[in-house]
Amino acid sequence: MLLIIAAVLFALGALGGLVMAVRSFQGQDIPVALAAGHGLLGATGLVLLLAGALMGLGGNLERYALVVLVIAALGGFYLLSFHIRRQRHPRAVIVVHALVAVIGFLTLLIAIAQGMQA
Repeated sequence: MLLIIAAVLFALGALGGLVMAVRSFQGQDIPVALAAGHGLLGATGLVLLLAGALMGLGGNLERYALVVLVIAALGGFYLLSFHIRRQRHPRAVIVVHALVAVIGFLTLLIAIAQGMQA
């Protein structure tokens, strides 16, 4: 159940991320509340995923998802630095951050599905 909650939080965070990416590509400002919500959902999902990994839920695939999502989070922190400095977010970094997060999320979903079959 812990992994499913983490996945839901990541999915909700991804929706906010999509809105932020579209706004950024259109040259619009990104609301602080949206950025904070995106980060909070992602961070909470990571904490739950870490707890699940420490409990041994999901096996090795879950650990891979955790590593990939931590890498995505580091990209998110880098993007946050642009937000704080009120500078334009680099489009390439936005795309890479999103792709890495999607790979981690899909890996987590596969881990959850494998866990349900066991």
